[in-house]
Amino acid sequence: MMNAWKKYQNSSLVLKMAIGFGLGIIIGLVFKEDARFLQPLGTLLIHLLSLVAIPVIFLTVILAVDQMNLVQLGKLGGKLVIYYTITTAAAVVIGLALAVVINPGKNLSLPNTTIDKPDIPHVSDILLQIVPKNIFAAFSAGDLMAILFVSVIIGIAISTMRFSKDIKMQENGQLLHRIFIALNDMFYKILSGILLYAPIGVFAISASTFGTQGWKTLQSLLAFTAVFYIGIILLWLLVYTSFIKLTGRSIFAFFKQTKEAYTTAFFTSSSIASLPVAIQSAKKAGVSEQTANFSLPLGAVFNSDGGALRMGVSIIFAANISGLNLSFIDLIFIVVIGTLLSVGTAGVPAAGLVTLSAVLTMFNLPLEIVALIAGVDAIIGMGGTASNVVGDIVGATVVDKTKPNEA
Repeated sequence: MMNAWKKYQNSSLVLKMAIGFGLGIIIGLVFKEDARFLQPLGTLLIHLLSLVAIPVIFLTVILAVDQMNLVQLGKLGGKLVIYYTITTAAAVVIGLALAVVINPGKNLSLPNTTIDKPDIPHVSDILLQIVPKNIFAAFSAGDLMAILFVSVIIGIAISTMRFSKDIKMQENGQLLHRIFIALNDMFYKILSGILLYAPIGVFAISASTFGTQGWKTLQSLLAFTAVFYIGIILLWLLVYTSFIKLTGRSIFAFFKQTKEAYTTAFFTSSSIASLPVAIQSAKKAGVSEQTANFSLPLGAVFNSDGGALRMGVSIIFAANISGLNLSFIDLIFIVVIGTLLSVGTAGVPAAGLVTLSAVLTMFNLPLEIVALIAGVDAIIGMGGTASNVVGDIVGATVVDKTKPNEA
């Protein structure tokens, strides 16, 4: 029994999710409506994801910011952040546009799910909402924009303390840094436990959903996956190649020289695991060692074009299932929030599920959709991670090309 448990723990999360999803489909199609008795197990997964989403986002953004010396970053860091913002926003827009046109999930519905359209606030209300009057109220309300603002401010403050000339200030900054690392490690540990349960939750929700919806659900998920990969192709062809052209490099040579990086990322589904290969590939593509060593680790933390594209497609997919008609202002919100969250949580384990849970909550959309999407997360994650790594190397190439002109 212990050996089986250890084998389960050590096996790939991607494989476990895929198996759970596949078994859920079989049980749902065989037992139909009777499979709904498994629904509480799926609801438990949703509650667990909701529990950990906000703390993970908050701590990850703080640690991403406070590890940077703001003086050392200079123009190089500024250009990278601008590049990440542009490509991530472009990915969200591509995902949204394709999903709006193709409408995955249009003829699908979740049982016992109701949806209330959120009120659209005035622009001034949005700006004021970013700066909370009460930090604790922002957390209790799950106000993502306010939480992101607070986390960035805290990160900058700690970074300033850590790199201060005042020894006492440095010590306090390091102390705060270690405290947040410890808290982050704690929530990672909690998240790792949740991810052990996740395949069971995915199995339960896919079984109960397929039991009531049948093949219609599978068709919608296939459409969702197709939209995502069409978006990935457009992102590479339109966005990444445009930036490569700006550097004057050969597009064909660039993708040939970096093929080891994006193939490794595709098969491992991990930007962090493929980071050493990505750095070597960037150097092979002509990026200087200094720029590669600085830009690629930063990109692994901040840049998540694949996750951003999935965010755009997922929100439209969720809205279609729920029968919610999103306005143009809602779509702008999705671009902004999707960009901020994807930039801030690129290195978080299961970042797509965590951030999607948070954004669905923001739009009052049913979190059961997270479990459905988790079923095809293996396929989505592979393409998304490959895009993240390619985007990181393209960004390093762009900023490296501009460095000589700054002498």
